[in-house]
Amino acid sequence: MIRLTRHYEFAAAHLLIHPDLSDAENRRIYGKCANPNGHGHDYGVDVTVSGPVHPESGRIVDLEALDAIVEDEVLSRFARRTLNDDEAFRRLVPTAENIARVIYEKLAPAIAERSSAELVRVDVRETGKNTFAYGAIQ
Repeated sequence: MIRLTRHYEFAAAHLLIHPDLSDAENRRIYGKCANPNGHGHDYGVDVTVSGPVHPESGRIVDLEALDAIVEDEVLSRFARRTLNDDEAFRRLVPTAENIARVIYEKLAPAIAERSSAELVRVDVRETGKNTFAYGAIQ
């Protein structure tokens, strides 16, 4: 088996608040990220897939097909938007941890359906200091 990691980027805004908590409690938990006006990030997303090398192509996945899946399932949905407005985050705080999990859950079935590769993990880089991984973590 071979692993491939492909990098993508998108800009989006979010507001870190839990709807069941008071403003004071949200500020205590999320600090400046609970600003009612929200704030944005230029997210980096690494998508790692695994699979056998196809004898004809010498690849584990067609890169254009993988790019199309990520575009359909993630980039066209989240880029240049406020994540809190997306159905996936209506009752889920759009922390980078949750963003990584939601992206994984969107990509896994689409990759399995549209390629012979398997999604291994999704890494979301929120800032230069913070990267979060969901999936097989080693």
